[in-house]
Formats: sequence, C-alpha cells, structure tokens
Amino acid sequence: MAITLVETHQSFKGEQRKYRHHSDVLNCEMDFSLYLPLASEHQPTSLIWWLSGLTCTDNNFSQKSGFQKAASENDVAVVIPDTSPRGESVADDDSYDLGKGASFYVNATQAPWSEHYQMYRYLTEELPEVVHALIPDFSGKESIMGHSMGGHGAMMIGLKQADRFKSISAFAPILTPTQVPWGEKAFTAYLGKDKNTWLEWDSTHLIKQADVVPPILITQGTNDQFYKEQLEEATFMEAAKGKAVQYRLENGHDHSYFTIATFIEEHIQFHMNHLNEK
Repeated sequence: MAITLVETHQSFKGEQRKYRHHSDVLNCEMDFSLYLPLASEHQPTSLIWWLSGLTCTDNNFSQKSGFQKAASENDVAVVIPDTSPRGESVADDDSYDLGKGASFYVNATQAPWSEHYQMYRYLTEELPEVVHALIPDFSGKESIMGHSMGGHGAMMIGLKQADRFKSISAFAPILTPTQVPWGEKAFTAYLGKDKNTWLEWDSTHLIKQADVVPPILITQGTNDQFYKEQLEEATFMEAAKGKAVQYRLENGHDHSYFTIATFIEEHIQFHMNHLNEK
C-alpha cells in the first residue's frame, strides 16, 4: 500500500506526522496523524489510539490538546484517524451530525452510506496494519481513547476487542447511542430502522454482555452543554456494575478541547499504567 508523508513537525522529543493513503475498505483517500517519540533505549514503543468527535478531522486533537508532551515523556506513539470517509464521491448530509465527520465508527449497511462508511473495519483491520508498520520496535500493546462521538467509538471498539486493548478512556462519551438523539439519527441512517441491529454498536449493551472488560476511565464536565441530553451516564453505569470503570464528573468543565487539554496527561498516564504491565 502506498503511504505518503504529508507533513512532519518536531514536538518535544518526537515528531508529529500526517500521512495519506488509499483505503480499500473505505474506497477513498484517507489522512491520519501519528505522533512518534524518539526511539527509546529502554523498551519497545506502545500505541494509543485517539478517536475524535463530530465535525473533527485528525487535525483537531493533534493541534489543540497538547498531548505531545505527555506522549513524549512516556515514549508512547499516538495515532489519530480521521472521523469519516472523505472525497467528492462520498455520501454526505447538510447537518453536522450525519455524513462526513460523523461516521459514528460503525459499518453502515444502508445505501448510500454503505459504499464508503465502513469505519469499524477500517479501524480494526486495515489501518492497524498501516500504523503498526510505521512504529519502530512496536511493542504490540495498544490502548484506545476518544472524545464525544469518538468517546463512543473508543468505548465501543475497546469493548468489542477487549483482548486487543489494555485500557480504554473517554472524554464526554456518548455511552448509550441507541437512546439519545445523536445516536438515533445516525444509526437509523447508517444501520436502518431495526433497532436490534443497533445494539452491537452500543457500549451500554456491550459492557452488560461482556465477561472481560479492560480498565476504563471516563471524564465528563458538569458544564458540558450536551451532558444531560446526549451524554447521560446512569444507564451505562448501571450496566457496568462490577466492572473496572472510573467515571469522573469534573465541576465547571465543558465539551471543548480546553477540558481535554486539562486532563489529557491524566488519561495518558492511566493508559501507561496498563500498557507497562508485564
């Protein structure tokens, strides 16, 4: 597969890179960003995945969160995929919460979305092979985190692939997408009207059914304008009883990247504690 290095920037003791490649799964050109620390003399390099929220690209987290300092200090690589397929031939919608920038990280089954919107397969089958090959001395250890729609994606993918990820974390995640307006709209479009087909993409359903769950950390701001309607946690926390889930309400914090920047070091350290386990 041909991969093009689009740009690179030195950041702390590492490089923030942007790549472009053709995705066979999504049938379009895709960008992703990758932070690579300098090769460590002490241990192989592990990988954290970051999934972004509605309307974002791979640029938002790389340019606004300030994660690079913590990643450099911990000798960990961080990959940031785009949030959806892109290109003139890719189906889209006029609203911000459907179409480009709003894939919800599922495999769409309904036309016109199904031709390109196979994001779960892209993130679990195709892109890992590309990214792993770019990391010198890759340890084989991975964790996953995300924000809002990407928090839903990180939780859902982490729970569906619990044997792959050492830990999961999320900022303001959509925890029960089958029961909130954002999820209901997207799932109806991408998956059809049969709500039984939605459940495999719902973290609350997944954690309730799971025998093995990686350690989970969730940060939610009390001043988040979407909190009560879209990001309600009570249903998820009831389903997660007995599982290793830390849910932290942070007073005064909102849905923005200011909140992510405030707590990103804590999240990266949480992942490192599990990635470094023997």
